[in-house]
Amino acid sequence: MTIVKICGVTRLEDALHAAAVGADMLGLNFFRKSPRYIPVDDAARLVQTMRAELGSAAPLVVGVFVNEVVANISSISTRVGLNFCQLSGDESADMLRELRGIAFKAIQPQHMAAALDDAGYFAPSMPVDERAPSLLLDAYHPDLRGGTGVTASHEIVLALKARVPRLMLAGGLTPDNVGQHVGAVQPWGVDVASGVEDGTPGHKDPRMVTTFIANAKGV
Repeated sequence: MTIVKICGVTRLEDALHAAAVGADMLGLNFFRKSPRYIPVDDAARLVQTMRAELGSAAPLVVGVFVNEVVANISSISTRVGLNFCQLSGDESADMLRELRGIAFKAIQPQHMAAALDDAGYFAPSMPVDERAPSLLLDAYHPDLRGGTGVTASHEIVLALKARVPRLMLAGGLTPDNVGQHVGAVQPWGVDVASGVEDGTPGHKDPRMVTTFIANAKGV
């Protein structure tokens, strides 16, 4: 069954609802320029409260970082209690290795050749933990780091899927189209942020989250 990550969570009620309707992962964005940025102390309280309430049923928590230094990523990971870290900037494979298996790379390749180059370059440093994506594919945008509202081409998705054990697909996914994309390319997982929001970045619409997860998982 498709793994679902609800990203850009900023409120405890959204985290609890996403967990209740089957989210496998929650993404907390620590990139200050993002409209879904969450301060570290707020994130730590959210995660602590969620885990106290849900126990072992709590989703995995992923921290999203963009061009952050390893020391800060490690510090935030410890303070918040992150399970994994998503690197969405210009980070190197060496940086992933420094983080010792807790980090995976998000890429936004401009074309097929770039996508295949990225897959080959990051392959040796992809997480071995099967709970984490090996690689996250987002659609290319010249200015935005995620949240583009655009979906990567199925041709690129299928080419990467053939080379990556656990490919997570992001970009332009909504409750209305996620089932179609999952059916067409069958990624290991899907990631959504703006596609399940009520119009305010970081505020998730409960009905949209519920429908998105159901359609992604085919239930």
